[in-house]
Amino acid sequence: MSSRPLQHPDRRTNASASTEGSAQPRSQQQPSVAGRATSRSERRVPSPREPYTNPAHKRSASGNPRPASRSTEERRMERVTVTTRDRLISRTRSPDRRPNDTASPAERWRSRDPPRQRATDAKSREPKVEKPSEPWEPIAKLEPHTTAPLAVRVSLPPLAKTAPATLQPRPLENLSLEEQEAAIIDDILFVFMGYEGQYIRYSAYKPEEERDRLTGPDFHVTSGLDPSLLDLIQPMLKMASHYSALEVFVDVQSREEFGTVNHALCASIRRHLQDYLVMVAQLETQFLTNESFTLHLLHVHTLPTTQMMLQLYTLAHEFLKRNALLDDESSDDSDPDDIDNILENLRRGGDLNPGHVPGKKICRGGIVIGLVTKRLETMSGDPSAKALLTSLLRDASRPYMAMLNEWLHHGGITDPHAEFLIKEQKTIRRDRLEQDYTDDYWERRYTIRDNDIPPQLQGVKDKVLLAGKYLNVVRECGGVDVSKVAQDLPQSFDDPRFLDNVNNAYAYANESLMKLLLTTHSLPARLRSLKHYFFLDPSDYFTHFLELGTSELHKPVKAQNIVKLQSLLDIVLRHPGTVVSMDPFKEDVYIEMNEISLIKMLQRVVSITGIEQGEALQPLRDQPLEQDKNAIGFTSLQLNYTVPFPVSLVISRKTVWRYQAIFRYLLSLRYLESQLSSTWQKHNSDIVWVHKSSERRVETWKRRVWTLRARMIVFVQQLLYFCTLEVLEPNWQALMARLKAKDGTIDGSGKPDRTVDELMQDHVDFLDTCLKGCMLTNGKLIRIHSKLMQTCTAFAMYANWLSRELVKSDPDLVGPYKPPNMTDKSWKSFQAAQKDHHGSESTSANNSRVNDEQARIDNLFELIGKWETNFSRHLQILLDALNHYAATETVVLLSLCARLATANQGTAYTGLKNEEDLGA
Repeated sequence: MSSRPLQHPDRRTNASASTEGSAQPRSQQQPSVAGRATSRSERRVPSPREPYTNPAHKRSASGNPRPASRSTEERRMERVTVTTRDRLISRTRSPDRRPNDTASPAERWRSRDPPRQRATDAKSREPKVEKPSEPWEPIAKLEPHTTAPLAVRVSLPPLAKTAPATLQPRPLENLSLEEQEAAIIDDILFVFMGYEGQYIRYSAYKPEEERDRLTGPDFHVTSGLDPSLLDLIQPMLKMASHYSALEVFVDVQSREEFGTVNHALCASIRRHLQDYLVMVAQLETQFLTNESFTLHLLHVHTLPTTQMMLQLYTLAHEFLKRNALLDDESSDDSDPDDIDNILENLRRGGDLNPGHVPGKKICRGGIVIGLVTKRLETMSGDPSAKALLTSLLRDASRPYMAMLNEWLHHGGITDPHAEFLIKEQKTIRRDRLEQDYTDDYWERRYTIRDNDIPPQLQGVKDKVLLAGKYLNVVRECGGVDVSKVAQDLPQSFDDPRFLDNVNNAYAYANESLMKLLLTTHSLPARLRSLKHYFFLDPSDYFTHFLELGTSELHKPVKAQNIVKLQSLLDIVLRHPGTVVSMDPFKEDVYIEMNEISLIKMLQRVVSITGIEQGEALQPLRDQPLEQDKNAIGFTSLQLNYTVPFPVSLVISRKTVWRYQAIFRYLLSLRYLESQLSSTWQKHNSDIVWVHKSSERRVETWKRRVWTLRARMIVFVQQLLYFCTLEVLEPNWQALMARLKAKDGTIDGSGKPDRTVDELMQDHVDFLDTCLKGCMLTNGKLIRIHSKLMQTCTAFAMYANWLSRELVKSDPDLVGPYKPPNMTDKSWKSFQAAQKDHHGSESTSANNSRVNDEQARIDNLFELIGKWETNFSRHLQILLDALNHYAATETVVLLSLCARLATANQGTAYTGLKNEEDLGA
């Protein structure tokens, strides 16, 4: 008696039920048969103490069709009842098919309908219980839960090769061709569902290894099968292997960490696998009811399904390779999105789950859609494959489109598995902008995952990013109601309205945020306010402030009283005679002290902007902070400005830093101009300088000092005029013109023709152009400018010392007698001033002045000569550098060259200098 060790008795019972209901329509038979096909969780392996009897099938031994005289009613009377363990096998056959009692055992064996219940002798007709030589009692168990809710949890059945020899079937070589065909058809129906048969078994397959199960089992047929039958079943065995692999693939890919797009794809594949099982059930029905059903017909019926399973298996194999589930080598590349999710999960008190292990490659989101799309393009010439892949793409893209519509129309992200093309940095929140407003909220909170973009969104990824960012800002500010549910939105990428949906959402979001910035939050008025304070336009109020705070600003930085200076600034800003008194945002400006010198600050600007070639782009926080030990209030004063959200997106911290750099540069020029102007006043009012000395050399020296002072004033005033009227003002007017163009309806469409990001970029470009025009973004120009400024500052600071040295060097002023060309009043004023300055000097010191007159005059000439040389040399180097950069970079520098050239005419340094001087 042949036995089937791995075929569960319950399956045979269901097969009998299918036979019993063969007269009913196929649509009514499918649920019971399909239920049997999918009830792996209920299967039970027979005990070795039970006899295993092959159930009957309605197929003659010869394989020929039965006589047509047999009616449907007669077939319906045939039933097969299979019982297990202590139950016997009973049969009820129609009266006309019952064998004759007088017939011989051989005749009765030949007359039996199903070939699979033949016995070698008459004794096999009676069930016998044969005890196996070895105990073999496999028990089904439930595996632990996984994150895939529909994954199969029933433990794997034992392999057929582990069954005892007493349960092994008869060899195929002992069966006739008809019996082989019937046995192989019966086996392959089980193999279609991933089970081993009597004669078709696994080959080098380890079910306990997930990699082997994902690859799919290789089936082999035991020896003895007819070659014609073997050739027919080989393609069908590949289809069965593909089904087994896809079943495991769906269970693995449906885990939580693979994301909703993978879940939707697996659900679509599962529906195709369900159709596959329905086909298997229909084939089983044909096998049990149709006498003319052969292995060839079975092969023909499975051809379309074979192609479908091949396409699904090939697609699944690509996913497995991308997920590194089929590779032996593990990836060392960590996904930054996973790390962010880990930190956010731990911050909320969560645990590390298997799906968030850094370094594990997971193909999800846009990558999944991209792989399906690429496969669809490759197989576009195959109609059946194209239809299959199109349906998979449509189903897989539905959750992605739901996230996309939520982002486009509400500005929100619902992406628990980090599979959307927009990444949200949750650690950057708006509530932190009130104290330290920064453009990190705009630039880093929402970014694009460049490697996870679906091909359908590659061309509009920037619009998708900006549309959601704009709406997010509008939603947080309450400017526009974005809570309305959009109707009739596309649900998949194959919808023809897909691109229109993105473009319309982008246009609406841009218009909403532009109105919020330009109208509700008065962005143009904010920019004009910044111009008043940081560009000193107008500067009358600031000049008044400097006059009031002169005594305080001359103190060292450590001794500055910021509260006092802020009070003085508030008084000046509220004075009704100034233009800024009408500014509605004057409360937002306040005083700060920056202990870093101006030159260091400008060099840091160069490092931030990275405009000059060869300069390394260094983060601001990585640069050492070198404080100026000699800094006073005038050199450290800077303004700051409070900007509320969402205007802080346009006027960000980096842009305010640029404003501060320009302000400090203008302030240094005005302060130096005021120092030189004070020197001019001293030279025109002090008796020491006004008196015409009898010593010709002294008068020559004084004229050289006056000339150098005048050249320095020309240099400073021309720089200040150039920066304010030829750089800042034209660029400001251009910015306002572009801003008005955005606020109007120039094209008659009623919508802004430019975007918020372009507005932000225009503002940054305006500041960068101003910095470049003011020569603050070039390291060489900054160094040359620094040396000129230091020379002018030193000259202004030593004006009083020069006056004292002049008194010591002028023979008319050294003696106790009044010079003949000086009035009595002037002489008395001079003596009073000298008494105040030199009252403590001894008489011997006064006598020494007379003896050293010529030496002192020589020293003064040497000193003024060094100042003249230093100033003229560096001024000419600056002019040559300006000519070079005007020809290569910024043509606006030509006008400055023409003006500054007048300050160096007639000196020995007129003309182009050598390379050594240029590098100084």
